[in-house]
Amino acid sequence: MSREYRQCRRCVLDTSAVDITFDTEGNCSYCSEFLRRFRRDGRPIDQGPALDELIDRIKREHRRKRYDCVVGVSGGVDSSWVLVRAVELGLRPLAVHMDNGWDSELAQNNIANLIRGLGVDLYTHVIEWGHYRDLMRAFIDADVLDIELLYDNAMLKVNFEQAARFGVRTFLTGSNQATEGILMPTGWNWMKFDRRNIKAIAQSSGVRLQPTFPAIGVAHLGYFRLLRRITAVPILDFGDYDKESSIRHLETHFGYKRYPYKHYESIFTRFYQGVILPRKFGIDKRRLHLSNLVVTGQLSRDEAVVELEGSPMGSSRLEEIEFDYVIKKLGYSRTEFEDYLARPGRDHADFRSEKWITDSLKRGRALARRSA
Repeated sequence: MSREYRQCRRCVLDTSAVDITFDTEGNCSYCSEFLRRFRRDGRPIDQGPALDELIDRIKREHRRKRYDCVVGVSGGVDSSWVLVRAVELGLRPLAVHMDNGWDSELAQNNIANLIRGLGVDLYTHVIEWGHYRDLMRAFIDADVLDIELLYDNAMLKVNFEQAARFGVRTFLTGSNQATEGILMPTGWNWMKFDRRNIKAIAQSSGVRLQPTFPAIGVAHLGYFRLLRRITAVPILDFGDYDKESSIRHLETHFGYKRYPYKHYESIFTRFYQGVILPRKFGIDKRRLHLSNLVVTGQLSRDEAVVELEGSPMGSSRLEEIEFDYVIKKLGYSRTEFEDYLARPGRDHADFRSEKWITDSLKRGRALARRSA
């Protein structure tokens, strides 16, 4: 039985989020949960250590090191602003980028201008394209949702590895509550530290995960966090992060060129969010990103509704151009890829996974809190 369509009256999330509920005023469970945890500006109600205390600790712990923090940069606004803030706060960051063969020319230029303008060092990890293409094809042929698990997982591993290499304990992330604090709806992605799931999906297409691919699992995460004591710090939550004013600063001082939507610095991410997710899985991630801006006062709900009326790719012409480019690069014919888009999706849980480990840990922590 199909569910009656509803959309939140406060944000723009709707019943495409399968477990969404609404209160008597028509506000959804997702933005309501966010507002219970955070103020409307996106800052945590319980902020914890002050920014100056955090920066003093980072500098003190790394005073004899070449770098005192690692910053992963994609060319997107969040990671770019983290790098700018790190330098403004007097830190000595190592910028880390992972090239998976899908960087847009615009992203490459944005990163180059930022590195040159700030005078920081950049480490770029280039993944062997043939193997990465085979892994992407395995995910596509398996019909699983989170194809971006490949990039997100490898990027995390590269950042942790570079931090460990230089004895750095602080990994500054672009994760922030102001633009992405609303929880990801159930079923819209997969656990990002699941090396076993990547390996199993690859094997389903006869692809062997090569040692050169920097995959990270739960055990690796424990090693980096517990033994190497590397902490991921969402530095943008320590202050009022306004996306639009940050973009204007980047444009003025570093020649930054903006993208139409969040995470569109990657050609494949743009195609994935603009074509694959809406057409195959019925998911428009713009709803989540725009809702966060609405709830934190950076965009009006009416403006968000208008943006959603347009194509996720920006235009049908761009969609057609990128459709041909992406399938050619991946080695599919038009008919093969249209067939893929028409097939039903398959759950990541159908393949071996490490998610049960993190789920068990979460249940254990929840039980401990209730018992305290």
